Amino acid sequence: MILTKQYRCIHSSSCQCTKGHLSEDVIFLAFHYLNWNPKLIATLSCVCKWFDDLAKRVLWKEFCRTRAPKMMLDLQSSGSHSVDGNWRALGKLLIYCAGSKKSSLFNSIHNSSGHFVDQTRFSRTSGRSFLLPQCRTDVLYVSDPCEHLDQGEEGDIGYFRGVFKSFSTSKVRMMLIKKCAKLHSTKVCPYCKAKLWSMLQAKMIPQSASCRLGSYEDCVEYFVCLNGHMLGNCTLLPLSDSEEASELE
Repeated sequence: MILTKQYRCIHSSSCQCTKGHLSEDVIFLAFHYLNWNPKLIATLSCVCKWFDDLAKRVLWKEFCRTRAPKMMLDLQSSGSHSVDGNWRALGKLLIYCAGSKKSSLFNSIHNSSGHFVDQTRFSRTSGRSFLLPQCRTDVLYVSDPCEHLDQGEEGDIGYFRGVFKSFSTSKVRMMLIKKCAKLHSTKVCPYCKAKLWSMLQAKMIPQSASCRLGSYEDCVEYFVCLNGHMLGNCTLLPLSDSEEASELE
Protein backbone atom coordinates (compact mmCIF):
# COMPACT_ATOMS: atom_id res chain seq x y z
CA MET A 1 0.00 0.00 0.00
CA ILE A 2 1.41 3.40 -1.03
CA LEU A 3 0.66 6.30 1.31
CA THR A 4 0.94 9.95 0.36
CA LYS A 5 2.46 12.10 3.08
CA GLN A 6 0.09 14.81 4.31
CA TYR A 7 2.50 17.65 5.02
CA ARG A 8 -0.20 20.12 6.08
CA CYS A 9 -1.67 17.86 8.76
CA ILE A 10 -0.93 19.23 12.25
CA HIS A 11 -2.83 16.47 14.03
CA SER A 12 -5.34 18.82 15.65
CA SER A 13 -8.53 17.67 17.37
CA SER A 14 -10.41 18.03 14.08
CA CYS A 15 -7.89 16.02 12.07
CA GLN A 16 -9.07 12.79 10.47
CA CYS A 17 -5.97 11.08 11.81
CA THR A 18 -7.32 11.27 15.36
CA LYS A 19 -10.31 9.01 14.69
CA GLY A 20 -9.51 5.76 16.44
CA HIS A 21 -5.97 7.01 16.98
CA LEU A 22 -3.61 5.27 19.41
CA SER A 23 -1.43 7.01 21.98
CA GLU A 24 2.35 7.29 21.68
CA ASP A 25 2.79 4.66 24.38
CA VAL A 26 0.67 2.12 22.52
CA ILE A 27 2.50 2.81 19.23
CA PHE A 28 5.81 2.43 21.07
CA LEU A 29 4.78 -0.96 22.45
CA ALA A 30 3.46 -2.09 19.06
CA PHE A 31 6.75 -1.29 17.31
CA HIS A 32 8.72 -2.84 20.14
CA TYR A 33 6.79 -6.05 19.49
CA LEU A 34 7.58 -5.66 15.76
CA ASN A 35 11.29 -5.29 16.64
CA TRP A 36 11.36 -1.74 15.25
CA ASN A 37 10.78 -2.90 11.65
CA PRO A 38 12.25 -0.08 9.49
CA LYS A 39 9.82 -0.60 6.59
CA LEU A 40 6.85 -0.21 8.93
CA ILE A 41 8.40 2.85 10.57
CA ALA A 42 8.85 4.42 7.12
CA THR A 43 5.22 3.60 6.24
CA LEU A 44 3.94 5.17 9.46
CA SER A 45 5.97 8.32 8.72
CA CYS A 46 3.96 8.82 5.52
CA VAL A 47 0.60 9.12 7.29
CA CYS A 48 0.95 12.74 8.50
CA LYS A 49 3.38 15.16 10.13
CA TRP A 50 2.48 13.99 13.64
CA PHE A 51 3.36 10.38 12.86
CA ASP A 52 6.46 11.54 10.99
CA ASP A 53 7.58 13.51 14.05
CA LEU A 54 6.95 10.52 16.31
CA ALA A 55 8.99 8.28 14.02
CA LYS A 56 11.93 10.69 13.86
CA ARG A 57 11.86 11.45 17.59
CA VAL A 58 11.24 7.98 19.02
CA LEU A 59 10.92 5.05 16.63
CA TRP A 60 14.07 5.55 14.53
CA LYS A 61 16.03 6.14 17.73
CA GLU A 62 14.90 2.80 19.13
CA PHE A 63 15.61 1.12 15.80
CA CYS A 64 19.21 2.40 15.88
CA ARG A 65 19.66 1.32 19.49
CA THR A 66 18.42 -2.17 18.66
CA ARG A 67 20.39 -2.50 15.43
CA ALA A 68 23.76 -1.35 16.81
CA PRO A 69 23.50 -1.04 20.62
CA LYS A 70 27.22 -0.67 21.45
CA MET A 71 27.78 1.83 18.66
CA MET A 72 24.78 3.93 19.74
CA LEU A 73 25.91 3.86 23.36
CA ASP A 74 29.30 5.21 22.31
CA LEU A 75 27.83 7.88 20.00
CA GLN A 76 25.75 9.18 22.92
CA SER A 77 28.39 8.78 25.64
CA SER A 78 29.24 12.50 25.50
CA GLY A 79 25.89 13.19 27.17
CA SER A 80 23.84 14.06 24.08
CA HIS A 81 20.36 12.59 23.79
CA SER A 82 20.43 13.02 20.02
CA VAL A 83 22.85 12.46 17.15
CA ASP A 84 24.14 14.71 14.39
CA GLY A 85 21.74 14.76 11.46
CA ASN A 86 18.75 13.11 13.29
CA TRP A 87 17.90 9.49 14.06
CA ARG A 88 16.12 8.79 10.79
CA ALA A 89 19.24 9.66 8.79
CA LEU A 90 21.36 7.42 11.01
CA GLY A 91 18.83 4.61 10.71
CA LYS A 92 19.02 4.83 6.92
CA LEU A 93 22.83 4.84 7.03
CA LEU A 94 22.80 1.61 9.04
CA ILE A 95 20.75 -0.32 6.47
CA TYR A 96 21.19 1.41 3.09
CA CYS A 97 24.10 1.29 0.63
CA ALA A 98 23.74 4.38 -1.57
CA GLY A 99 25.61 2.89 -4.54
CA SER A 100 26.55 5.14 -7.43
CA LYS A 101 24.62 6.49 -10.38
CA LYS A 102 25.78 8.28 -13.52
CA SER A 103 26.79 11.87 -12.81
CA SER A 104 27.08 10.91 -9.14
CA LEU A 105 29.61 12.02 -6.54
CA PHE A 106 32.24 9.49 -7.42
CA ASN A 107 34.75 9.57 -10.25
CA SER A 108 33.85 6.01 -11.29
CA ILE A 109 31.99 5.59 -14.58
CA HIS A 110 29.80 2.61 -13.74
CA ASN A 111 26.18 2.77 -12.60
CA SER A 112 25.20 0.87 -9.46
CA SER A 113 21.84 1.36 -7.78
CA GLY A 114 21.44 1.85 -4.06
CA HIS A 115 19.93 -0.98 -2.05
CA PHE A 116 19.04 -2.08 1.45
CA VAL A 117 21.35 -4.49 3.26
CA ASP A 118 20.31 -7.08 5.83
CA GLN A 119 23.43 -6.87 7.97
CA THR A 120 26.45 -4.58 8.08
CA ARG A 121 29.33 -4.49 10.56
CA PHE A 122 30.46 -1.02 11.67
CA SER A 123 33.84 -0.81 13.35
CA ARG A 124 35.49 1.96 15.37
CA THR A 125 38.85 0.25 14.88
CA SER A 126 38.39 0.29 11.11
CA GLY A 127 37.45 3.95 11.31
CA ARG A 128 40.92 4.87 12.58
CA SER A 129 42.37 3.71 9.27
CA PHE A 130 40.41 6.45 7.47
CA LEU A 131 41.84 9.24 9.62
CA LEU A 132 45.13 11.07 9.27
CA PRO A 133 47.51 10.45 12.22
CA GLN A 134 46.84 13.90 13.68
CA CYS A 135 43.08 13.23 13.68
CA ARG A 136 43.04 9.76 15.25
CA THR A 137 41.63 10.96 18.54
CA ASP A 138 38.37 11.41 16.61
CA VAL A 139 35.84 8.58 16.75
CA LEU A 140 34.66 7.28 13.38
CA TYR A 141 32.64 4.13 12.75
CA VAL A 142 33.01 2.67 9.24
CA SER A 143 31.22 -0.26 7.62
CA ASP A 144 32.81 -3.16 5.81
CA PRO A 145 32.71 -2.48 2.05
CA CYS A 146 29.55 -3.58 0.27
CA GLU A 147 30.91 -5.46 -2.73
CA HIS A 148 29.45 -4.72 -6.17
CA LEU A 149 31.20 -7.34 -8.28
CA ASP A 150 32.06 -7.50 -11.99
CA GLN A 151 31.70 -3.80 -12.79
CA GLY A 152 33.24 -4.05 -16.27
CA GLU A 153 36.57 -2.33 -16.82
CA GLU A 154 36.65 -1.01 -13.26
CA GLY A 155 36.59 -4.50 -11.75
CA ASP A 156 35.00 -5.07 -8.35
CA ILE A 157 33.77 -1.96 -6.54
CA GLY A 158 33.29 -1.62 -2.79
CA TYR A 159 30.98 0.96 -1.21
CA PHE A 160 31.37 1.91 2.43
CA ARG A 161 29.71 4.33 4.80
CA GLY A 162 30.29 5.63 8.29
CA VAL A 163 29.50 8.16 10.97
CA PHE A 164 31.59 10.40 13.26
CA LYS A 165 30.94 10.87 16.94
CA SER A 166 30.47 14.56 17.82
CA PHE A 167 31.59 15.68 14.37
CA SER A 168 31.02 19.36 15.17
CA THR A 169 33.99 19.26 17.59
CA SER A 170 36.15 16.80 15.65
CA LYS A 171 39.70 17.43 14.44
CA VAL A 172 38.70 16.34 10.92
CA ARG A 173 36.13 19.13 10.72
CA MET A 174 38.63 21.66 12.11
CA MET A 175 41.22 20.59 9.53
CA LEU A 176 38.71 20.85 6.67
CA ILE A 177 37.86 24.38 7.76
CA LYS A 178 41.53 25.38 8.12
CA LYS A 179 42.22 24.02 4.65
CA CYS A 180 39.28 26.09 3.34
CA ALA A 181 37.96 22.92 1.74
CA LYS A 182 35.03 23.63 -0.55
CA LEU A 183 31.68 21.94 -0.15
CA HIS A 184 30.32 20.14 -3.21
CA SER A 185 28.35 22.61 -5.29
CA THR A 186 25.38 20.38 -6.14
CA LYS A 187 25.50 16.97 -4.45
CA VAL A 188 24.27 16.29 -0.92
CA CYS A 189 24.43 13.47 1.61
CA PRO A 190 21.99 10.68 0.66
CA TYR A 191 21.17 10.16 4.33
CA CYS A 192 20.52 13.65 5.72
CA LYS A 193 20.68 15.96 2.63
CA ALA A 194 23.50 18.05 4.12
CA LYS A 195 26.34 19.39 1.96
CA LEU A 196 29.50 17.35 1.47
CA TRP A 197 33.26 17.73 1.68
CA SER A 198 35.48 15.65 -0.61
CA MET A 199 38.25 14.06 1.43
CA LEU A 200 40.11 13.32 -1.80
CA GLN A 201 40.15 16.97 -2.85
CA ALA A 202 41.16 17.97 0.68
CA LYS A 203 44.03 15.44 0.47
CA MET A 204 42.96 13.83 3.74
CA ILE A 205 42.80 10.16 2.71
CA PRO A 206 45.63 8.18 4.38
CA GLN A 207 47.25 5.14 2.77
CA SER A 208 45.93 3.01 5.62
CA ALA A 209 42.39 3.39 4.19
CA SER A 210 43.20 1.33 1.09
CA CYS A 211 44.95 -1.28 3.23
CA ARG A 212 41.90 -1.60 5.46
CA LEU A 213 39.53 -1.85 2.48
CA GLY A 214 41.70 -4.23 0.48
CA SER A 215 41.68 -1.84 -2.48
CA TYR A 216 44.05 -0.10 -4.87
CA GLU A 217 45.70 2.87 -3.17
CA ASP A 218 44.78 5.42 -5.86
CA CYS A 219 41.18 4.19 -6.19
CA VAL A 220 39.73 5.24 -2.83
CA GLU A 221 37.36 8.19 -2.59
CA TYR A 222 35.05 9.32 0.17
CA PHE A 223 33.01 12.28 1.33
CA VAL A 224 31.96 13.60 4.73
CA CYS A 225 28.83 15.69 5.20
CA LEU A 226 28.25 18.57 7.62
CA ASN A 227 26.55 16.15 10.02
CA GLY A 228 29.48 13.72 10.05
CA HIS A 229 28.08 10.99 7.81
CA MET A 230 30.66 9.41 5.53
CA LEU A 231 30.20 7.61 2.21
CA GLY A 232 32.79 6.35 -0.21
CA ASN A 233 33.84 3.80 -2.76
CA CYS A 234 36.97 1.97 -3.86
CA THR A 235 38.20 -0.49 -6.47
CA LEU A 236 38.83 -3.78 -4.68
CA LEU A 237 42.00 -5.77 -5.21
CA PRO A 238 41.74 -9.37 -6.43
CA LEU A 239 41.38 -11.66 -3.43
CA SER A 240 45.01 -12.85 -3.38
CA ASP A 241 46.34 -9.26 -3.60
CA SER A 242 43.88 -8.14 -0.94
CA GLU A 243 45.19 -10.75 1.47
CA GLU A 244 48.73 -9.49 0.91
CA ALA A 245 47.60 -5.90 1.60
CA SER A 246 46.07 -7.00 4.91
CA GLU A 247 49.36 -8.60 5.93
CA LEU A 248 51.26 -5.39 5.12
CA GLU A 249 48.87 -3.38 7.30
